Amino acid sequence: MLPSPTNVRSRLRRIVFVAYEGMVLLDLAGPLEAFNIAAKFVAGKEGPVPYECTVVSARGGPVLTSAGVSVDTEPAKALDKAPIDTLIVPGATLVDDVTRDQAVVQWVRRKAADCRRVCSVCSGTFLLAEARLLDGLRATTHWLQCGLLSKRYPSVAVEPDAIFVRDGSMWTSAGVATGIDLGLALIEEDLGHKAAVAVARVLVVYLKRSGGQSQYSAILAGQAESDDDDFARLELWIGEHLTEDLGVEALAEKAHMSPRHFARVYVARRGLTPAKAVEAIRLDAARRLLESSQTRIKTVARQCGYRTEERMRVTFIRNLGISPRDFRERFASARFASEGDRRRGRGTKISHDLNVFAGTRR
Repeated sequence: MLPSPTNVRSRLRRIVFVAYEGMVLLDLAGPLEAFNIAAKFVAGKEGPVPYECTVVSARGGPVLTSAGVSVDTEPAKALDKAPIDTLIVPGATLVDDVTRDQAVVQWVRRKAADCRRVCSVCSGTFLLAEARLLDGLRATTHWLQCGLLSKRYPSVAVEPDAIFVRDGSMWTSAGVATGIDLGLALIEEDLGHKAAVAVARVLVVYLKRSGGQSQYSAILAGQAESDDDDFARLELWIGEHLTEDLGVEALAEKAHMSPRHFARVYVARRGLTPAKAVEAIRLDAARRLLESSQTRIKTVARQCGYRTEERMRVTFIRNLGISPRDFRERFASARFASEGDRRRGRGTKISHDLNVFAGTRR
């Protein structure tokens, strides 16, 4: 059983999920399960369960999701006078389903002022925007719908390349599975980093991602250009061998092609040169390390195959408009100390936290 962190604040927090016809089941179930696991595993003998989760809809009763599965709900009016800590709006496959029920929109608008946090998953951001809760604020949604969000709600500052965005008490997240990232971030704010990592491990989430991490993956973007699995395997191999020779000749040999034929076919199928693909995969790897570890920037550069720290810096500025150091300061998890703190030895490796805190069931 997972141990209880000693710094958990014991007051009960009511987490309310707003359901409506057509919502995406995973948008609801992902963060809901994260809070459920936190409630079960961080509750100690000295304090109450930290979370109480409720799913409401305009009229209560069963609500049909886009997956064809019904979810039982409480009527929203039952919570009209109840204190709500965090209000979360899931998204839908069809954007119009999100804002169709104006009774839900108006209820969210009324209750938002009394909530400590108001959140959305994926296209749930459209409901918050429709309720005028995001006017003048930064927000995100699924990358496919960011343009539509900007067009419909020009007063919202849309950030299309973020996993989730926090602006004051408003939290918005990107597509579908990022609802779990959002839930983990909320749990981290409430109960601390160790509790969030423990929940992530129970969920078998590979990496607890920070809000600034890109919605895009260089490998996925390349694979989307072609149904060919040969290059997909090659790109995964590149990601696992970033410090090796990744020139055209070496990659061509790995693909069992001549260098000229390999370069021509790769561009035709992926829409970019092999060198640009390697650069994108290296950049993805460096971003993940900077966001999720205390590894020194010089070491990150070496581990990701950059010949020098300066070469990595130039790549970051050219592609992201920001240096690796500034990227880390902006997007790294709040638990990580500054570069100066690390030099003075006040940092703690993430692997240590994972091993010491997040135990297994007995």
